[in-house]
Amino acid sequence: MRSARPVLPAADFASPRTDAASRGVIARAESCVLVLWAVILVGVSGGMLWAVGLNYDGLTGSAASKIHPATYLAVALFGWLLLRAGNPVVPVVQALGRKPASVLLALCGVLLLVLIAARGGTGLAGSIDTFVLAGLLPILLLDRDAVTLTRLETVFHVIMVANAGLGLFELASGQRFFPFRLDGMAFETDTRSAALQGHPLSNATITACYILALATGGGRFGPALRAGMIALQLVALVTFGGRSATVTTLVLGGAVGLVALARLLRGGRIPLIGAACACFALTLVPVVVAVLAAIGFFDTLLGRFSSDGGSAQARVDMLTVFDAIPFRDLLLGPDLLQVTTLRRIYGLEWGIENSILSDVLYHGLLMTGLLVGAVALYLAEIARSCRRGVWLPILAFVILVNTFEGLAGKTTLLAKFALMLIVLFPRVRVRGRM
Repeated sequence: MRSARPVLPAADFASPRTDAASRGVIARAESCVLVLWAVILVGVSGGMLWAVGLNYDGLTGSAASKIHPATYLAVALFGWLLLRAGNPVVPVVQALGRKPASVLLALCGVLLLVLIAARGGTGLAGSIDTFVLAGLLPILLLDRDAVTLTRLETVFHVIMVANAGLGLFELASGQRFFPFRLDGMAFETDTRSAALQGHPLSNATITACYILALATGGGRFGPALRAGMIALQLVALVTFGGRSATVTTLVLGGAVGLVALARLLRGGRIPLIGAACACFALTLVPVVVAVLAAIGFFDTLLGRFSSDGGSAQARVDMLTVFDAIPFRDLLLGPDLLQVTTLRRIYGLEWGIENSILSDVLYHGLLMTGLLVGAVALYLAEIARSCRRGVWLPILAFVILVNTFEGLAGKTTLLAKFALMLIVLFPRVRVRGRM
């Protein structure tokens, strides 16, 4: 009588090829989810969320609607990383060892959340969207393959083109599709284009940094396409109304252009195709100028510099607020009711137009110092993981976020900027030029 063969578990029949196929499917699925996440992060503003029924920027509504969908997805992706590893301690230790500044920034965001809650303040979601989301981003993109980074770069370029095109259309039509809204109320006196980024100054900041990133060699564009993209973004930058962003871009970008021209002339060789493209571009300049003048572009540009709507005076008045607050209160965090009262007295209801000073008024010198240090280490860590060319957009970013409330309010701006640097300046080899 034959003896029955032992029945082996199904796992024993799994071959290395099957395991590799499973890992490939998981990697492709993660890549697709990351692409979706990048689209939501870069392309979905508070104004767009209002259009679909979520009061993200306002004071009323559910607490869940105050956190950006990209933050929810980032937390879910991080949770998936912990589950996929089997031992959740492994990815945490890996993050601490390879991205300590990112971990520090995320922890500072949580600490700020606790501080705001303990003091009975508002804006709890701001600490999560501004700092925790940005801290998770480099960890989620750690060791991603070149294909995934290429897809994310393509997403970023496409959204920036759409953002610029929509901004120009809003200028020509006089209609804003997704403006910044506070509990559904848009500021009708603010006629700057909002496009896909919502807040005009945030829009101007990310656009200016994107221009400088392209000017210093970021991305996979060839010379002609790179020049065309820079020109498009420069024109769109004016529609967003950022005077500081415009001046910073022209000064820093002009310096880059002069250095590049000096190197070219010193080398003694000018590519024939480059000279032909330059001559062709020069013939188009009068046509472009005529079109821009017809849609009121230059009126908008001159209007922004001739009248600032009291912005310069607000920057003077915000310094006088500190004279009314004792140093001890500034160190640990002034009384929130007193800060609100002083802002009303000096006509600063629209905000303190400096990220650091605004944080000092609401969270104190100690917490602000911790946040500034964490952001500085975070940007330095990202720069070390990227190839050359990132420091100019980083310099512009640091300048511009301190010309308005920037990182002091609820924003995904820091996460967008970090994504831009990582995908435009990757150290890994990516696929050929666009």
